[in-house]
Amino acid sequence: MPDTDVAALLPRLVAALPDGVVTTDPDVVEPYRWDWSHDVAAGTPLAVVRAQDAEQVQVAVRWAAEHGVPVVPRGAGSGLSGGSSAVDGGIVLSLERMRAIEIDTECRVAVVEPGALNVEVKTAAAEHGLWYPPDPSSYEICSIGGNVATNAGGLCCVKYGVTTDYVLGLDVVLADGRLVTLGGKRVKDVAGLSLLKLFVGSEGTLGVVTRAVLRLVPAQAARSTLVASFATVAGAATAVVAVGRTMRPSMMELMDQASINAVEDYKPMGLDRTAGALLVAQSDAPGVARAQEVEGMRAACEAAGAEVFVTDDPDEGELFVAARRMAFPAIQARGAVLLEDVGVPIPLLPELLARVAAIAAEHDVEIPVVAHAGDGNTHPIIVYTPEAEDRARAAFHAVMAAAIALGGTITGEHGVGRAKAAALPDQLGADVMELNRRVKAALDPRGILNPGALGL
Repeated sequence: MPDTDVAALLPRLVAALPDGVVTTDPDVVEPYRWDWSHDVAAGTPLAVVRAQDAEQVQVAVRWAAEHGVPVVPRGAGSGLSGGSSAVDGGIVLSLERMRAIEIDTECRVAVVEPGALNVEVKTAAAEHGLWYPPDPSSYEICSIGGNVATNAGGLCCVKYGVTTDYVLGLDVVLADGRLVTLGGKRVKDVAGLSLLKLFVGSEGTLGVVTRAVLRLVPAQAARSTLVASFATVAGAATAVVAVGRTMRPSMMELMDQASINAVEDYKPMGLDRTAGALLVAQSDAPGVARAQEVEGMRAACEAAGAEVFVTDDPDEGELFVAARRMAFPAIQARGAVLLEDVGVPIPLLPELLARVAAIAAEHDVEIPVVAHAGDGNTHPIIVYTPEAEDRARAAFHAVMAAAIALGGTITGEHGVGRAKAAALPDQLGADVMELNRRVKAALDPRGILNPGALGL
């Protein structure tokens, strides 16, 4: 808990930092209270610190450590699980102004400050014929710091992996204000415990990332796009399982009928409103292997009852990908939402989707589903009206319980945040939760870093 009269000590923090870095203006502070999940339990912080460099981050954390003040690190505020919801009496430590990007073509890495947007890193890499693969649907607005905090994935992760696969180094400000450097530009390094990976996905509970060294790869090859229309979600899920047995597409995305129609209502894209589900898949395999992979996916989809369309035109293919990316804002336009992010082993994808449909019927709420289907990661999105909020929240917890029962996870890429903290022990069990708490206590003994996130 904060020491008494912390507000009276706030002028010391203001004086220790340049003008404009610390703000207490209620109108400025208000948008920093929550992320995109709009957590109704978000608190009101004493101040927002908009740091401009790592040294200013250290100053803020040292002040907070001295007085026991909670610190909620924040990137672009695009999180979907309440991971950067403000805490009453704490400070929000915004990294949005730390935006530097340096591309090292010899080492094939990007050295990036946490406020840089994912799209900015992609653009900078592309100028040198390189590519940063992790691509959340929100890649145009989400920050690298947030991506590291949640170990973000995206549409290409079925083949190219998630954020942790590209993090070679981090600078981290610890809970006592010390700055440590973990890893670096080295491709291989097994010296010491793997502390670098400990911080990826820790959601700001163990330290504040102030710099990341990200591995880059050669620019993605030409892609062919396959769009398969199914009568049912079960048919689409069955095709995904079949494809995964022998093929490795660079994208395998699913939209159910409700999400298709949400997109068409939001911005008409020419999608088939009558389809029970769509799969949008891509192959970037080299040479003739690309055509062979596409034909293999076509055969699997047709065997599951689909009508299939294939294009080699990159612009045409991108229109379908854009429609898939549009699903989140389109569904949010339908009403209040609770955003899920559950995953299961790929062969159990059909069963998970069936259980989600049953939960929607049982609780009488609409649950459109989009999914990074190729790796078993689904996003059931619960849409509700104010009078249905209790049913919606019950459905939210039922979906997580269904995933756990199938040997799955309550979050594949959005993070636990505060929204899912209560369900985490059900997945991890008492012993693993205790290990999490012991690590937290070792690195943050006063518990000031993002308290409540991850249930820590």
